Amino acid sequence: MALFPFSAIVAQDEMKLALLIAAIEPAIGGVMVFGDRGTGKSTAARALAALLPPIAVAEGCRYQCRPEEAGTCPDPCHSSRKRQVAVPFVDLPLGATEDRVLGSLDLERALRSGEKAFEPGLLAKAHRGFLYIDEINLLEDHLVDLLLDVAATGENTVEREGLSIRHRARFVLIGSGNPEEGELRPQLLDRFGLSVEVRTPDDIGQRVEIMRRCAARDADAEAFAQAWQDEDEAILRKIARGQKRLAGLSVPDAVMTDIAALCRAVGADGLRGELTVMRAARALAALKGARSVKREHVIEVAPMALRHRLRRDVLDETGSTVRIRRSIDELFG
Repeated sequence: MALFPFSAIVAQDEMKLALLIAAIEPAIGGVMVFGDRGTGKSTAARALAALLPPIAVAEGCRYQCRPEEAGTCPDPCHSSRKRQVAVPFVDLPLGATEDRVLGSLDLERALRSGEKAFEPGLLAKAHRGFLYIDEINLLEDHLVDLLLDVAATGENTVEREGLSIRHRARFVLIGSGNPEEGELRPQLLDRFGLSVEVRTPDDIGQRVEIMRRCAARDADAEAFAQAWQDEDEAILRKIARGQKRLAGLSVPDAVMTDIAALCRAVGADGLRGELTVMRAARALAALKGARSVKREHVIEVAPMALRHRLRRDVLDETGSTVRIRRSIDELFG
């Protein structure tokens, strides 16, 4: 069955915008989506990955190496030949073992030929694509530690059973969860560039439209996907243009000053907040076709870039989004 089209998702505008920004600028560090069950979190992530154009991969490579990178991974891949593959979208199950995530000895090959060979894990399969973790707040601590290491270095290193393997593992990390089922470890939450909150729509019209579109897809998934093809292709063109514009966009000193002042005002921990706001504002400006990054772009991305980085204030019980909006009003009017 065809995936639900990205453009057909009703409401949840902040989540969709965060995913588009991450697609344009993967260096942002991924997207964390907190919210109610059944609000389209995984649907939107899968739809975006399916929407993106295929990537070029060196022939014979199991690590999604670019053709120009051939020979730099554990596989004997060839730079002279390439193939087109869909952008990887990998689910990391909560019960996954460490071997399944990192990779392990290929037992079948070892028993058959006596040769030690490495079987790539989920991190290798997600390289240059998306790694999706549903209910990430329930993920076991040892897997969280593994993800923190790889997210920090962009590489996966495996030393076990006489094997020593190192390969690239750069991906857009997308996590989703329900805050009522447990909090995410602060060390992992901080690694996410953007954090968005999704709620069940209150608007009756939106809820009816969701039912109408789901019924149409259930009746004929292929026809439904075809009906939204033009809108999806328009989004794809917008992403492609944004990716091309990104390199030529600089952030003026005045805008950097705005970013620093805002992060100080809200009490964001560390300096990762400033860097994320800057990168997200650039990506948003590129997505919108702007000639330069402006304060309006900073204001739009600030809540999703900072809400998960605020220190808890026992004297202020208001939510993090409200605190950010209040600081924006005080600083910029």
